[in-house]
Amino acid sequence: MPPMNNFWIILSHTYLTKLKTKSFIVTTIVMLVLMLAITNLNRIMDLFNKNGVADRIAVLDKTGQLYTPFKGQVKLINKNLKLSAFTGTEKEAEKKVENGALRGYLILSLDKDNLPEGSYNALTIADSAIYTDLQNGLQQLKTMLAARQIQLTDAQLQKLYKPVLFKKAALERNAKTEAELNQARGIVYILLFIIYFAVLMYANMIAMEVAIEKSSRVMEILISSVSPIRQMFAKILGVGLLSITQLVFLLSAGYYSMQKNMEELKGSFSDFFGFSELPIGTIIFAVIFFLLGYFLYATLAAFLGSLVSRIEDVQQMISPMSMLVVAGFVIAAFGLSKPDSPFITVTSFIPFFAPMIMFLRVGMLNIPLWESILSMAILTATIISLAIFGAKVYRGGVLMYGRSSSFKDIKKALQLTKNK
Repeated sequence: MPPMNNFWIILSHTYLTKLKTKSFIVTTIVMLVLMLAITNLNRIMDLFNKNGVADRIAVLDKTGQLYTPFKGQVKLINKNLKLSAFTGTEKEAEKKVENGALRGYLILSLDKDNLPEGSYNALTIADSAIYTDLQNGLQQLKTMLAARQIQLTDAQLQKLYKPVLFKKAALERNAKTEAELNQARGIVYILLFIIYFAVLMYANMIAMEVAIEKSSRVMEILISSVSPIRQMFAKILGVGLLSITQLVFLLSAGYYSMQKNMEELKGSFSDFFGFSELPIGTIIFAVIFFLLGYFLYATLAAFLGSLVSRIEDVQQMISPMSMLVVAGFVIAAFGLSKPDSPFITVTSFIPFFAPMIMFLRVGMLNIPLWESILSMAILTATIISLAIFGAKVYRGGVLMYGRSSSFKDIKKALQLTKNK
């Protein structure tokens, strides 16, 4: 049988076998459910809060005059908070909180300067958002009443609290505006997560695939008919096609769900993360750097997986590779707030970090085209070099059996390759 026919047989076998496995189907369904849950989070939260109990706060106004203006101030801050005047005692309010009828209760009173103060009580104070909204509402009411005490007019009060005019201007030609940067930051953040998890998950899958075949001695049969190098690249491409299949399902479902909920999310989630107008250039660069990152780590994972004979040893062997992916993501997360720092610029040309960090710079800055091309060229050269070296290690590694969990085994694998 011609060598290329063997290559395509292994590629299709790897793809179809993994596609039909229960673990792949279950993982895809779970991830699909999570994707739909995230994009429908507002509706899900509304279902749990349909009776309004979660955000219902009783207000015990000891002054008899603060409740109405306080409720008005809170309404401007958070319209979902349901405040109600409570005429009972503190003990009665406490019982309602314990029974789950109320989220908490707030006691309003006046201090020695005849200005409002409050005391919020709940089963737990873990939800800082509610506490902060109530505090801000009371603070605004106190400011308003204090202004009346010193006889400030409404015009004077507005002048006092009018935000200072502070403009930011970028001197660089074609530099992104603040609104564009916020949108770019959101898009890059989401796509970085996709690149991070996909590269880590599918690279691990390749290492496990090789280790499983070795542990079952299938490799001895394969290497008698197909060269180990063709096996390695067939598996890399097979799992690559599998990853694209899974991502197409997930991203299509996520995009459809986002479009269905766009009206509800408009002005908040979708605008902040930039989903209302995705730049085609950013998507193209995301695909390019995803593919380059995948092939870089997939090649590395394949030859590391060939060094182990037991599935239990896979994680230990590929843990340094996993740490490189994690390090790249952490650096990229830092770079979201400082994309033009020298540290981010330098690390964007380091091959193992470039898929995420150069993509970050491309998405958030108007960098010269030669920089992104140079980074891609370095990545491509690294992949080719790693593939040549990895193929040699793979060729000897698949013949190694016994406990293997040390990088010293690379030398043994290379020696076996020379002796073949």
